[in-house]
Amino acid sequence: MKNKTLIIYRVVTVLFSLMIFMGATMYLVDHENVVGKFETLGFPPNLIYFMAVAKYSGLVAIWQRKSSTLTEWAYAGFTINLLLAIFAHVNISDGEAPGAIVALVLMAVSYVFYKKNQAKK
Repeated sequence: MKNKTLIIYRVVTVLFSLMIFMGATMYLVDHENVVGKFETLGFPPNLIYFMAVAKYSGLVAIWQRKSSTLTEWAYAGFTINLLLAIFAHVNISDGEAPGAIVALVLMAVSYVFYKKNQAKK
């Protein structure tokens, strides 16, 4: 049973990580387009680089095996980020909220299985 929870954790966490990684990379690669989206959402464009670094750092924190406190904080940060993203996209009705919802669900499943695996150690 331990292997099953570990496999589910890793698969879901990889999918979540890919979504976050691709989004953060888009912040850097397609910066001008992202600036326009941030302005449409009502966010200052100077947050873009900070958000990219925060997302990459959060992924490192989730995958590292040294500090469970750091992992917990990363999950908390992603929860706040994704909830704000959902509400911002719903607020302007741009149709992009489903992506953030999928990421939030993947993150929640990842967290649940992270905790299950932690309890079995």
